[in-house]
Amino acid sequence: MTESQKRIPMTANDFQPSLSIDYPLDKIGSWPASKHRFDEDSILAVRTALACNRPLLVRGEPGIGKSQLARAVATYFEVPFLSFVVTSRSECSDLLYFYDAVSRLSQAQVQRHAGDHDGDWRAELAEEKFVRPGKLWWAINWESAALQARRSCPHCRGKTDSHECCPQCGEPERGSLNGWKPGMGCVLLIDEIDKADSDFPNGLLESLGNTGFEVSEARCSVQADIHSPPPLVMVTTNEDRELPPAFLRRCLVLQMVLGSPDKTPQQFLVDRGKIHCSDIAAAVHEAVAQLVLDERGRQKEALCKPGAAEHLDILQALRELYGHDKKRAEEEQLKALKYVAKFSLNKNYQAPTN
Repeated sequence: MTESQKRIPMTANDFQPSLSIDYPLDKIGSWPASKHRFDEDSILAVRTALACNRPLLVRGEPGIGKSQLARAVATYFEVPFLSFVVTSRSECSDLLYFYDAVSRLSQAQVQRHAGDHDGDWRAELAEEKFVRPGKLWWAINWESAALQARRSCPHCRGKTDSHECCPQCGEPERGSLNGWKPGMGCVLLIDEIDKADSDFPNGLLESLGNTGFEVSEARCSVQADIHSPPPLVMVTTNEDRELPPAFLRRCLVLQMVLGSPDKTPQQFLVDRGKIHCSDIAAAVHEAVAQLVLDERGRQKEALCKPGAAEHLDILQALRELYGHDKKRAEEEQLKALKYVAKFSLNKNYQAPTN
């Protein structure tokens, strides 16, 4: 890293992305490559969350860019992006750590059948050797999580001379980071928290409030390094379920909507479409945005009304299906728009008429 490319410290005052730059987001894990353009409201919300050391809850309909905002912040600071997608079966402990009691029992049975009474079997069956750190552990204290990951990994046990995790240790993917080291901060995304019941967010209150937690099986305490920036925790919700008041009070809240005080919903969709599909003609962008908004108005009481996600789906379909002939692409895309769009816009069940 050159003198002119010094790493940006992960602090509130250093988060000043340009409003006119489309920041490229590299592919990482299951997340595809993409682009992101920040807006004033999201920049101020992130800065406030960093200043207060509070989780940032991002509300909004699917496809509005909630999860991508977390990736973009991590890309800006050049720190790891950790993500945990919540499901209806998720438990709070899944974010903290996993105690593999089944493997411990299996190991005990193997040693009993092998008749290994002379070896140090008690040490081999110590509970801490079957504790694997979760994403929040990695986010709060990466070095502590890496040490525990090596302790619980069958391939790394006993290798006291190694300070690096092997692929089986479960260390989160760092992406293409230049010069990042543990202690420089990271971004943790807890995605779609409304999918779980109220026990999940309520169970995170102490861990997020104290930036740490206890691991009884390993007889240790996970705490943030006072000399390192705390992780930025971003939480998203699609409003499928109401969140507990205690959790809401713990968070700062950013509401992402179509449009803004200085930008109409039409212009919001057009600008966002141009970021992801810059090779499509301006007339097509305008036509797709207008069609989505018209249908959105007609379906305003529907359970699943068209929005930003459907808008991007239509654009990408038109580009792939009718964008090969550059000279005729605009004409063909406009002609095919209403036929392609119906599969994205008409998602609410209607009984067939005779």
